[in-house]
Amino acid sequence: MQSNPSDDFMSLPLEENIFEWQFAIRGPRDSEFEGGIYHGRIQLPAEYPFKPPSFMLLTPNGRFETQTKICLSISNHHPEHWQPSWSVRTALVALIAFMPTNPNGALGSLEYTKEERRVLAIKSRDVAPRYGTPERQKLIDEIHEYMLSKAPPVPQATTSPAPEEQNSNREEEVQESPENPSNEATEERPPNPSVADTTTEERRELALDADPVQTPIEPPAVRPNEHRTLHTPQQSIPRQADDRFFTWAAVGLTIAILALLIKKFMKANGHG
Repeated sequence: MQSNPSDDFMSLPLEENIFEWQFAIRGPRDSEFEGGIYHGRIQLPAEYPFKPPSFMLLTPNGRFETQTKICLSISNHHPEHWQPSWSVRTALVALIAFMPTNPNGALGSLEYTKEERRVLAIKSRDVAPRYGTPERQKLIDEIHEYMLSKAPPVPQATTSPAPEEQNSNREEEVQESPENPSNEATEERPPNPSVADTTTEERRELALDADPVQTPIEPPAVRPNEHRTLHTPQQSIPRQADDRFFTWAAVGLTIAILALLIKKFMKANGHG
């Protein structure tokens, strides 16, 4: 992990206990956790990597309980899913992917709203959590400074207007009707004051100088005669085929009638 660092996570073991690791992950992008820095603790068993580690979050996040071993398919709660080829790096990548998923009532999971999680994500950047011995705290602070140096600015939380403000806005919209003279004056005022001060000729020149790419081009109107001319080549092919069919039918019918007349004439003269 030190030879190939990542901007999304960092983890270091304690010098006095290499089975205990402190880590921090960055909230996944395009989620309510984006921009947050979440610290935690990994406890490796003595049989590692043949048995899975346990995970604990230390930073309030709204998805997992703090200082409680969380239930994941990569944790010691599900040893049947663990593979010895997985590492601490693999586990941290999986933990980031688990953040925006549905808890479904799993052990150690929380179901906060997106707004609450967004507030916690912004707050998580202010200071690292306080946990354990001075050695642990020194490691946590070091990891936090590294993650802050790699993290982009967090998106600001948008607060929705209070219900009283929404009701007042609705009342103002109801009061502003088309019969209100002030509303009519507002609608008639052009959006650009500089264009309003120009003369009619100047407006026409501005319209002519406008970018033709931005002006919608309407298709030219097709007159009835032109419409028939355009469709004539498509209709000529089936019409010629129809005329040819009727011509051959008439020729065949004529030959059949002549054959019948000759046969009848010969029969009448005894040339059966």
